[in-house]
Amino acid sequence: MTKLLTGALIASTSLSAPAFAQTELTMWYHGAGNEVESQIINNIIADFNNSQSDWVVTIESFPQESYNDSVVAAALAGNLPDIIDVDGPVMPNWAWSGYLQPLPIDESLIEDFLPGTKGYWNGELYSVGLWDAAVAMITRRSYLEEAGIRIPTLDEPWTREEFDAALQTFKDSGEFDYPLDLGMAWTGEWYPYAFSPFLQSFGGDIIDRESYATAEGVLNGDAAIEFGEWWQGLFESDMVPGTSQDPADRDNGFQEGKYAISYNGNWAALGILDAYGDDVLFLPNVDFGNGPTIGAASWQFGVSAASEHPEGAAAFIEFALQDEYLTAFSDGIGLIPSTPSAAAVSEYYSEGAPMEVFYDLSAEQALVRPVTPGYVVAAKVFEKALADIANGADVVDTLDAAVDEIDADIEANDGYGH
Repeated sequence: MTKLLTGALIASTSLSAPAFAQTELTMWYHGAGNEVESQIINNIIADFNNSQSDWVVTIESFPQESYNDSVVAAALAGNLPDIIDVDGPVMPNWAWSGYLQPLPIDESLIEDFLPGTKGYWNGELYSVGLWDAAVAMITRRSYLEEAGIRIPTLDEPWTREEFDAALQTFKDSGEFDYPLDLGMAWTGEWYPYAFSPFLQSFGGDIIDRESYATAEGVLNGDAAIEFGEWWQGLFESDMVPGTSQDPADRDNGFQEGKYAISYNGNWAALGILDAYGDDVLFLPNVDFGNGPTIGAASWQFGVSAASEHPEGAAAFIEFALQDEYLTAFSDGIGLIPSTPSAAAVSEYYSEGAPMEVFYDLSAEQALVRPVTPGYVVAAKVFEKALADIANGADVVDTLDAAVDEIDADIEANDGYGH
């Protein structure tokens, strides 16, 4: 009996040896609470773990609202996992702060990826995303046709004059609570992601991208002041809801007919399509004089600086870049696939599909937010400035104060390594 037990143990040990040979890689993810997203990422992990015998990835998910704080706290405590996901505009700060190491993957794998999905800092790749996000001016074809308003195209977007006239026409009709919904119920990253493209199209910016040493002249120059006055005018003339907008109106107001135009992202498009079907139009952003612009860069994967197995972490990220996974995320939660080949076979972004235009918008109009570690501070300053101006603050004084605050932060951090 003893010999039989011993033989069974030896056989059991030899059969399970490959599993014990795998080195564990830990991964943190921001998508807790999203069942579809969690299922997709867990499927990728399972496929990777079963595809080879060197590595096994385990995942811990966090609510998006607390994720960044959890990463920063773990970095300070020396407890970072091997693989982390990072919001694109935040990545330079995490790289500069020593939370991330350059991503050692074959960059030929991402040649066809949308520009916003590639996270570069100081000339090195630190992160890559399986999707991107884009915003559009969303309206109904019937609204424009009934009002006699031209339907803009990617090649011929609305000019400022056309856009302002369209808003006035919708206001004069008396059919809507407001002509335009900007999403003022949303705060935080929505402000620089959604609204700095207006500023950039006017000719300004949050930070001077040539030096990254100052906001002087770009956030308070003539172009920025013109933008600020236009922005304030939207609220003074009741073209848009104010900063106290009800979140429920942001989520459902367009579908309920309260707004003629909703400035919103591809993540909201599926619900709007369900409401209005073929009558929905996803339109390019307005050209305010220096070309139309929208934001770029969403969540991306990187390797933490604390990882002792960067080659394994990179192997997982390379594995996740396959088109089938890019398409799975797109089909599951409506995100823009990172590659044209993944988009071509996706449910929503393939040729003739209802959200195809978002891929083109991301490819042709998208501009990443300022690529600097100081962005995390500048973004909050920008948000406060725009909210204050919307609420009636003096445009010039507010923008000057914002520049002073951003420049003081840059100086206090020795230029953030630029």
